[in-house]
This record gives sequence, C-alpha cells and structure tokens, in this order.
Amino acid sequence: MTDPARNAGADGSLQGVKRFLWILMTVAVILAIWGVFSRVRGRDNVGKETAEDAIPVVMVAKPSPSPATDELVLPGDVSAFIEAPIYARTSGYLKAWYTDIGTPVKKGQLLAQIETPEIDAQLRQSRSELETAQANARIAQITNVRWKGLLEHNAVSPQDADTRAATAQATKATADSAQANVKRLEELESFKRVVAPFDGVVTARNTDVGALINAGQSAGSQLFRVADTARLRVYVQVPEQFAPQTQPGVEAQLLFHEHPGTFYPAKVSRTSQALDPNLRTLQVELLVDNGKGELFPGAYAEVHFKLPGNASTLRVPATALVFRSAGLQVATLQPGDHVKLQSVAQGRDFGTSVEVLRGLSADDVIIVNPPDSIADGEQVRVGKPQE
Repeated sequence: MTDPARNAGADGSLQGVKRFLWILMTVAVILAIWGVFSRVRGRDNVGKETAEDAIPVVMVAKPSPSPATDELVLPGDVSAFIEAPIYARTSGYLKAWYTDIGTPVKKGQLLAQIETPEIDAQLRQSRSELETAQANARIAQITNVRWKGLLEHNAVSPQDADTRAATAQATKATADSAQANVKRLEELESFKRVVAPFDGVVTARNTDVGALINAGQSAGSQLFRVADTARLRVYVQVPEQFAPQTQPGVEAQLLFHEHPGTFYPAKVSRTSQALDPNLRTLQVELLVDNGKGELFPGAYAEVHFKLPGNASTLRVPATALVFRSAGLQVATLQPGDHVKLQSVAQGRDFGTSVEVLRGLSADDVIIVNPPDSIADGEQVRVGKPQE
C-alpha cells in the first residue's frame, strides 16, 4: 500500500519546484524586458545626443560703433633733420683732425686740415704768371696809348696802331685769365680746411693723420659725417585706406623700445602726396623735438596716430567675416538660433577689427569666428562665453 503522507510530501515538493521555476521565469522575463527597454532608451539618447552634437556651437557678439578717433600704430624710421657726409675738395695728406665722433660742432668750425703741397706750388706759379701777364698788359697798354698819339700826327700807319691796340687787348685778356686761375687755386687751397657745413654732431670719422686724401666723392673717401639731431625726422609708410586722414598737422605719439612707457609728441610735417605703386602706401614725414638728445637717428619707433574716425559706421571682429562667391558676408543669429548670411560693404581694416559701411545694424547679433561650412538657415547653438 502507498503511504498517503509520503505522497502528500512529494506533491508539496513538486509544487514548490514549480513555483520556484515560475518565479525564476518571471524574473528572467522582467530582466529581459528591462534590458530591451534600457537599450532602446539608450539608443534614443545616443541618437538625440548625436543630433545635438551635430549642431555647431558658436559665439556671438554685437557690432560696436566706431569711435570718434582711431588709433593707428605703424613702424617708423628715425633720421636726423639734416645729415651730410663730408668729403675733401682738394687732394693731399691729412695734417690734423680736431673733432671726433660725438663732438658737437658749429657751422664753419674747423674739423680737419689737409696738407696740399702740389696745390700750394701751383698757386705760387700762377701768381708769378699773373704778375708777368699784368706787366705785359701794362706795357702793351702804354704802347697802345703812345701809338694812338702818333697816329693823330700821322707819324705811324693806321695798321700799326690797330696792331698795338689788339696786342693791348690780348695781353689784358691773358692777365684776366691768369687772375681767374689764381682765384681758382686760392679757392681750391681754401678747401684744405675742412669745416662743418651746419650746426650738429659728428657721427662718424673715417680718416686719420697722414692719410692720403683724394678730392671728390668716391668709395672710402668720406672724411666725416655730421648730423643735426636737435630735431628728428620720422618716416612712416601709411596704408592707402588711411592716407586721406593723414594730413600735415595730424598729431602722433612716438614710442621707443629704449624708453619704454615714454611717449614723445610728434606732428606730421608733410606727405609725399602720392602712393607708392608697389606698396600702395603714402610716405609721411613727422618732426619730433630732440633738444634733450634722448633720441638717436637710425632708431626704430612705434608711431601712434590719432586719426579722425567715422562715428556713423560699425565695426566687427575680423574673424566674423565670411568670404564666399557672393562676396564679403557676415553670419548673423536670427530668432530660433538660425543663421542668416548678410552681405556687407567693408571699410577700413584695423587688423583685429574691420569697419562695416553698410549691411549691418547696431541691433544685429553676429557670429564670431563661424565655421567654414556655415550655411544660410542652419541651426546653431550659442555657447557660453569663457570667463
């Protein structure tokens, strides 16, 4: 006989196993459903994030009004107000020099002396020849006067009298020529004194005692160089777009590397009134006072111009410009964060910013440094400015 208690226990164990299996299956189904749901949701999130990441992030700004004055910074070359090389006008040997580099000199001050024995000998010879010519001229003139008197009494022929008159004229011309030659040699001898042509400073000495001096301007024959540094000239090449505003009288400030933080006032004295056809620049000359001698010719200067501006125009960063086949454009931000490309007319270029003559208003929002692929109507996101 079968034991009822044993059968009842076996049935209970079987039901417990079934219940456990059902629970296990339920948990597995729930986990499967949750896994599928999580994967689908993750895929949707990835797709959404990918779509958001595909939208360009841009920085925006508003056009700024042009100031009343513009500061233009350009390099300048400094030179002396007057500078001249000193050459010898006569040949010989240098006897002595009296001024070295850095010596202030006055106009007519003796710089050096040259020994000119050949010129001295020629001058003595010409003076002797002049005395002979003058003596011959006096004799010929006296003879001419006497023969004119004899001709009045018909004591000589007119032919002889005319010959004596012609001889007197010829000897006088010879004497005048000798006088001119003496004067020429005297002037040439005076050049053995080398003097300063104007007030200034000796900036170079290229000779020494005993050196052979050759007259004229040739390589290596420069004796001294004198410069007037009480005032300095500063030459600047101004770009074409700023040329109309750079007129005589415009003030500027000069900054030198050897004097950091110190600005020296200067003023435009003249311009070339013509653009360089190669550089498209206008040569401008400024004058700066150098009475204290702080500045040096040949120096490099930063020239800060204060030019009259155009307050009716706007300025945008140079990075906001978009160059397309349609011309120069600026990307503006429209409601809904959509892009609109607007054509603009460019004015002056200030390097980091550009003047816009038309095509924008002060209320427009422009995109700074837009990507090259930006298109009209494209969706963008506005990024937060960096702090």
